[in-house]
Amino acid sequence: MRISARADYAVRAALQLAAAQDDGPLKAEAIADAQDIPHKFLEGILNDMRRGGLVLSQRGGNGGYRLAKPARSISIADVIRVVDGPLVSVRGVRPPDLSYTGPAESLLPLWIALRANVREILDGVTLADVAASALPDDVSALAESPGAWTNP
Repeated sequence: MRISARADYAVRAALQLAAAQDDGPLKAEAIADAQDIPHKFLEGILNDMRRGGLVLSQRGGNGGYRLAKPARSISIADVIRVVDGPLVSVRGVRPPDLSYTGPAESLLPLWIALRANVREILDGVTLADVAASALPDDVSALAESPGAWTNP
């Protein structure tokens, strides 16, 4: 799986909004500066997140962006799907829409299993979890496994 820059920026912006949820709206420039995200790129991402129902925008001197619902109600997967579409695809196709024959036939259940695991992790972690540095135990255990931090 590949996490695009767009998805990474979107999650970081959403986390910035989660951290400021009780402080009122944040201006895009403040989010961009805090997370070192190119401002123009962030504007497009925030617009996608607004259209996707994750953030609200407010105009005026005290305007800016805020989460549309509590951070505990927004999963990391929700953010990624809004800006990048499906979490796992093969050649741009969702795994259930694929078919293979012969020795490649077992690829389909492999891609489905991969998608199920990605969903389990990303749907099971909320903005509130990450913002509070309180990842679920199963996710922390995976990150702490000896091979997790090495590149084969």
